[in-house]
Amino acid sequence: MGKVVTSASMSLDGYVSGPDESGFDHLFAWYGNRDVSVPTAQPDRTFHMTAESARVWTEFSSNVGALVVGRRTFDVTDGWGGLHPLGVPVFVVTHRVPKDWPHPDAPFSFVTDGVERAIEQAQVAAGGKDVSITAGTIAAQALRAGLLDEIWVMLTPVVLGGGRPFFPALHDGPVALVGPDVIQGDGVTHLRYRVERPSR
Repeated sequence: MGKVVTSASMSLDGYVSGPDESGFDHLFAWYGNRDVSVPTAQPDRTFHMTAESARVWTEFSSNVGALVVGRRTFDVTDGWGGLHPLGVPVFVVTHRVPKDWPHPDAPFSFVTDGVERAIEQAQVAAGGKDVSITAGTIAAQALRAGLLDEIWVMLTPVVLGGGRPFFPALHDGPVALVGPDVIQGDGVTHLRYRVERPSR
């Protein structure tokens, strides 16, 4: 079975989105600031990164077999138009299944009985590869449940001053981490941590 990981572009003050879902132009500038082309599953989307960032992205994405995301992320991205850039099955944790989802044949599943169940389903779909979960509430719940193996932080040179933190409302810390492994890109520092806890 693969690992359960989470990753996000994060501001220097710890936010993965700014107030009212702002700041993404700063947080994701490194996706398009250099000349190494990195294709995605979406035909009209190609990233242009430094060689270092492209190497990190390729390592991360090639190991991911399924995603678990929260309903907020799903709504903000409009469900990626039915195709996530990684091109893998997506499991959306939600209290209510959308009735007007215009892509019923897309590899999206709506899980109404919690993060742990969503991760279980995603692990089956991943077929031995990693399951990636979104930062924010979902990552905090997975960390609290002892299900998270790795945390990838793409630290960007911006202070957002507020918004949604990587791990909101995590009141039962501290949680010890091992690392980081560090790779310096342009406009981003890639940090990879391992969660220090007994093996499952």
